[in-house]
Amino acid sequence: MRKESLVSINDFSKEEIIELLEKAKSFEENPNRRVLEGKVIATLFFEPSTRTRLSFETAVNRLGGRIIGFSDAATSSSSKGESLKDTIMMVSNYVDLIIMRHYLEGAARYASEVSSVPIINAGDGANQHPSQTMLDLYSIYKTQGTLENLNITMVGDLKYGRTVHSLLQAMSHFHPTFHFVAPDELKMPQEYKIFCDEHNIPYYEHRDFSEEVINQADILYMTRVQRERFTDLMEYERVKNVYILHNSMLAGSKPNLRVLHPLPRVNEIAYDVDDNPKAYYFQQAKNGLYARQAIICKVLGIDVD
Repeated sequence: MRKESLVSINDFSKEEIIELLEKAKSFEENPNRRVLEGKVIATLFFEPSTRTRLSFETAVNRLGGRIIGFSDAATSSSSKGESLKDTIMMVSNYVDLIIMRHYLEGAARYASEVSSVPIINAGDGANQHPSQTMLDLYSIYKTQGTLENLNITMVGDLKYGRTVHSLLQAMSHFHPTFHFVAPDELKMPQEYKIFCDEHNIPYYEHRDFSEEVINQADILYMTRVQRERFTDLMEYERVKNVYILHNSMLAGSKPNLRVLHPLPRVNEIAYDVDDNPKAYYFQQAKNGLYARQAIICKVLGIDVD
């Protein structure tokens, strides 16, 4: 296997995605393997993170590697004005792999161009979040038994939500039908609708989060309205609680429906949903460990078999 960065989910072919899902399944069966013995991994988080950072660091630890880095850019030399280029070139002297989250769209692509070691994009602004996409795909595959011909409903912040952008592109290999539920201020960006048109993917847009829409879904993908993406806080206040999923709204849904959410949630999923067997978001987060173990091994060219 060759060493390569993961900046966008589009960096992986359909065959590579399926291969990674099989690797994730293997790691779920046995997550403790010493395949990173002697490797040092840097986690550079210029933006706050809980699940992504901790699951990546747990993945490295369970694989026998070592972690360096920072979880707060204020503790790094970027607070002194050091450029991203200089930070990446400096850190790449010390490590075998860099896992990076950044608030600027395109930062991960730029880092991959100046780094001497592979880069894994752990989220760049409102652009892409490919490792989240892999755990989403693994969660969908585990709960549905397939990725093919599914009806996927995405709800909430479809404008700034990098997780839905990456998932839409990844699912293009598997003949989905999409339903986009969002207020006008947070609609799916035109470029992703054009992507659907170019790949003959049917999609439908809705303003109302109705039970009729929910009852058609195989996957209900809820998202948080992200305050940190808004420059106008009045606009945020108008839309922050526009869609809230309550347990009663799932009464007529398909037996195979699963509710996903990249987390953290705020108000968009009521707590009474948590005990419904169709709620899968905490198991989804757990799947992140196995998906990220598979990604780390792939970009480092390590064949775990």
